[in-house]
Amino acid sequence: MEQTAEININLRQIKSNIMAKKTVKAAKGKLGILLPGMGAVATTTIAGVHAVNKGLSDPIGSLSQMGRMRIGRRTENNKPFIKDVVSLQNLKNVVFGGWDLFDDNVYEAAVHAEVLDPALLKKLKSPLSKIKPMKAVFDKNYVKRLDGSHVKKGKTKMALAKALMKDMENFKKENKCDRLVVVWCGSTEIYLEESKVHKSIKAFEKGLENNDPNIPPSMIYAYAAIKMGVPYANGAPNLSCDVPALVQLAKETQTPIAGKDFKTGQTLMKTILAPGLKARALGLEGWFSTNILGNRDGAVLDDPDNFKTKEVSKLGVLEQILEPELYPELYKDFYHKVRINYYPPRGDAKEGWDNIDIKGWLNYPMQIKIDFLCRDSILAAPIVLDLAIFLDLAKRANMSGIQEWLSFYLKSPQAAKGVQPMHDIFKQQIKLENTIRHMAGEDVLTHLGLDYDE
Repeated sequence: MEQTAEININLRQIKSNIMAKKTVKAAKGKLGILLPGMGAVATTTIAGVHAVNKGLSDPIGSLSQMGRMRIGRRTENNKPFIKDVVSLQNLKNVVFGGWDLFDDNVYEAAVHAEVLDPALLKKLKSPLSKIKPMKAVFDKNYVKRLDGSHVKKGKTKMALAKALMKDMENFKKENKCDRLVVVWCGSTEIYLEESKVHKSIKAFEKGLENNDPNIPPSMIYAYAAIKMGVPYANGAPNLSCDVPALVQLAKETQTPIAGKDFKTGQTLMKTILAPGLKARALGLEGWFSTNILGNRDGAVLDDPDNFKTKEVSKLGVLEQILEPELYPELYKDFYHKVRINYYPPRGDAKEGWDNIDIKGWLNYPMQIKIDFLCRDSILAAPIVLDLAIFLDLAKRANMSGIQEWLSFYLKSPQAAKGVQPMHDIFKQQIKLENTIRHMAGEDVLTHLGLDYDE
């Protein structure tokens, strides 16, 4: 009954956020994908798309490119690629750009990141070397462990926002793009809470003019994109577009937005495992998570103020999925600890350890141990691509504001005020696929049929 109610709510949200099939415009022309923060994640994404277009590799991990979904009745066994259900941007007609506080071109930055095989990068050197970052909006007060000279200067934060808008206009014109999308791939900023300056568009714009300290660089990027009607996704746990002023602006400018924080390593595992424990009514005593990471992200998170932003993003997942207030016998007062340790020798090859203490029949204790030797940017890159591709789809479908159907990709999903975000990855998948079915004019699946029509 619980899942049925959630599905019905999701369908109402979908129908209120999208018009009929005829309003979904075809993905014609060129799409520009702009990435603030052209470090390991961004360069891995860009190099990956070029490798795919050259036939050097497959876009593994990308639902927009490799995912299939069921259309129609089960008896029909019709499971086409998602890209054949709705009109998605062809990767051969995508162009990348972005901003960074270092002036390395994408090839140089990718070599420095040490994520991809040097032999593969050499095959892509020519096109990657041509992609050079624009000067970034950056303030060391929000990311203390980084410093760079490739930075914009302006008397006010509003001046910096207008400079970013000008960058977008120039990029679109110079690259002959029909549409743009912005996906934040920059660092985690220090922890900030919503304040008065975030309450309305008027207050926010006044704050930009007055250099309000509660407006960090990520918010300046978000404002610039949304003001221009450019879809924006936030891949870090920063507030960014997750404040009332920018949500309101997104509705006024008819701009789809999504956030926050790419769901990659340990949190991905939690959103897969926790629903299974709950489904089988297995109890949880504690979940201890720690990991080591050595890339730029690891260095930034080594600062306590920046780590707090990430910690808050990670800690809410289990509470929402397990609902201890409804299942006190199973989940009341479970202990949840998250740690991130900067370990330079590991580079982008992050390793996450989880110890999970569970209980079963008659309260007998059991344990689950996970050692996830993952690659942070390899997991994040297809998320960046899919968010860009699907946000462009949302724009062409006349959708605006928070795109909850893209929560599938996000660690701390942005939701409407008063609505608890959904973390269960399987429910997120249902919502994503049903939204696409509705856009395509197909019947959504409720799995309530008593015969084979569902």
